[in-house]
Amino acid sequence: MPESAWKFLFYLGAWSYSAYLLFGTDYPFFHDPPSVFYDWKPGMAVPRDISAAYLLQGSFYGHSIYATLYMDAWRKDSVVMLIHHVVTLVLIVSSYAFRYHNVGVLVLFLHDISDVQLEFTKLNVYFKFRGGRYHRLHALAADLGCVSFSISWFWFRLYWFPLKVLYATWHCSLRSVPDIPFYFFFNSLLLALTLMNLYWFLYIVAFAAKVLTGQMQELSDVREYDSVAETPSPKPNKDE
Repeated sequence: MPESAWKFLFYLGAWSYSAYLLFGTDYPFFHDPPSVFYDWKPGMAVPRDISAAYLLQGSFYGHSIYATLYMDAWRKDSVVMLIHHVVTLVLIVSSYAFRYHNVGVLVLFLHDISDVQLEFTKLNVYFKFRGGRYHRLHALAADLGCVSFSISWFWFRLYWFPLKVLYATWHCSLRSVPDIPFYFFFNSLLLALTLMNLYWFLYIVAFAAKVLTGQMQELSDVREYDSVAETPSPKPNKDE
């Protein structure tokens, strides 16, 4: 539970700050995605408010790589999770270095909202049996969080992300800067991120199918390994 509480607070703060940058300032990137490349030039100054977001996110994903390797429980998708953290950190560092930070703000905003809802749901799953009692309010919050998480994952990561980010980086970037550097490098990483989002969405669909067909009565993580199935059965005693 402490891990989920920490992640919930981090993602909530990070996403809120990204939302502030996109909707509380003059940056038009969300409503006008091609604008991420307007007036782009190598070595351009990075605004301090965007630099702060990059410092926060870069530090977090650097730690996440270490945590996945040495601290977190190993799951079926841990290899994909590790690849995701590496790809994300490479995108953060390289997009800052080569001044594609406007795109980065949009990417972070579209991804962090799902993580907020995921950790919120996990916390309520833990809390609903707190103290040896069943807490109906936390159970309801967990169910609602699960539904909103599934919807937001599809809407933000599989609909808006290609519509706004990939459209801007694959198409609009060449119209604004015909000889833009590292075009294939960055777009390959963004495409890899999209494929991983689709991969995890399959887990969400599998989870929903189990709930709808009655195979799962309580919320649980379908990524967990089946420890019973993987534990070798004891060898029979020779005296038996």
